[in-house]
Amino acid sequence: MYPKKQQVAGKPWNGLIKPFHILRGISFVGTYQASIHLIDTGDGLVMIDTGYLNTFYWVVNGIYSLGYRPSDVKYILMTHWHGDHVEGVKPMLTLAPKAKTIIGVRDDKRVFERYGIKPDIVVKDGDTLTCGNVTFRFLETPGHTVGTVSVFFDYTEDGRTYHVGMFGGAGRGALFEDNVDYYKGSRNDYFNSLARLKEEKVDLFLGNHCWNNNTDEKAAAMEVNPNINPFVDEKEFYRFLDYCYTDVKERMKREGLTE
Repeated sequence: MYPKKQQVAGKPWNGLIKPFHILRGISFVGTYQASIHLIDTGDGLVMIDTGYLNTFYWVVNGIYSLGYRPSDVKYILMTHWHGDHVEGVKPMLTLAPKAKTIIGVRDDKRVFERYGIKPDIVVKDGDTLTCGNVTFRFLETPGHTVGTVSVFFDYTEDGRTYHVGMFGGAGRGALFEDNVDYYKGSRNDYFNSLARLKEEKVDLFLGNHCWNNNTDEKAAAMEVNPNINPFVDEKEFYRFLDYCYTDVKERMKREGLTE
C-alpha cells in the first residue's frame, strides 16, 4: 500500500511530479523522493522542506509555474535534518534572502554540523508560528531523528476549515541498528510519537514523502476529476500511523527484537 519507487532517490528525472495545488493555497512543488509543500498564508509563503540539491531546479520551476516567486517565501521549515529535506535550503536562501529557517530543537546542531545551516528559529513541543492568517503548531516527534518535528495548522478556504497535519519523519529504516542514523531508544521514541500523533485532529494529511499518502496518485486523480479532492480524508492520517506501527513491530519480530 505504501512504499514504492524509492529507488529514484539518486535519479531525479524518474521522480518528477508536475507541481499542483492541493487546495488553492496549499501546493506541492516537490518530487516523488522528496516532498515539498508551499502554504500561502495571505502574507507570504511557508515552505515545508526543500528537497535534494539535485532537484532544486524543479522546485524553483514549480514555484513559478504556480504563480509565485521564490522571494515570496517567508519561512522554511525543515522537518528534520536529513539531506532529502534540507539540501535545498542554502540555494533557496539565495532566492529568498529574507526567509527565516526553522528546525526542531534537537536537530539544530546536526543540521549545522552536516550542512552548515544555522537555523534562525528553533522550535520545541507546542511552539507556534503565525504567518499571515495561518498559525502553525509544532510537535516534537522523535524516532526517525532525535529532533523530528511534525506540524499542524487550520486552513480556511471557501468557508471551510481544514485541519492539516504532517508527520515530520515517518521513515522506519533509521530505527534499526544497521542504519547509519540509528540512535539508541529511537524505536521507543517512535512509538511514543505515533501515540501522540493519533491525538491530533487531521482531515487533510500532507505527506512528508509521497509514499506517506500516495501524493502522486492523488495528483493524477485530481487532474482527471478536479471536483473531488482525495487529500481530504478524515481517516487517512490515522490509517498511516497504524501502518507505521505495524511495520516496525513486524520487523522487530523478524529480527527477534523486544524493544
